[in-house]
Amino acid sequence: MKRFLIPLGVFIALLIFLAVGLTRDPSDVPSPLIGKPAPVFSLPRLDDPARQFSTAELKGRVWLLNVWASWCVSCREEHPLLVEFAKTSTVPIVGLDYKDGNEDGKAWLARLGNPYTLAVVDADGRVGIDYGVYGVPETYVIDKNGVIRLKHTGPITREALEKEIKPLLAELAR
Repeated sequence: MKRFLIPLGVFIALLIFLAVGLTRDPSDVPSPLIGKPAPVFSLPRLDDPARQFSTAELKGRVWLLNVWASWCVSCREEHPLLVEFAKTSTVPIVGLDYKDGNEDGKAWLARLGNPYTLAVVDADGRVGIDYGVYGVPETYVIDKNGVIRLKHTGPITREALEKEIKPLLAELAR
């Protein structure tokens, strides 16, 4: 009888881990950067590659960094919501065109609308790596001190915008 107790205990422990794992959202990937300074970067602007944008330009302001690409199917899903949100002028939205061609990115924004205060080009993906990008789209809320306060993985939904992002932006604006 005792020889069955250890395997039974291991089996029950595995069932508990499985049950906990099944309750989690697989798209919710925790970021070790939450609460840490956002990686600083300087990249060429999509609209004028001769000009650079640096994160230092937004020091003292709350802003969003939205990582996107013209080849990204999920980015197309969130794009109309970003365009709508941008019209409120709540915060600057910086678009990080991730591993994309300049002309492809420009054409995509011309066709679907441009929600970004400005867009920059991360052609080799190095800035994306610094931010821990798993895949596009991803959106980061960065506070006045340049600290990452939220990472949203996957397309922004209306629910995430209303229940998660907007309340955080309102709190940070105080």
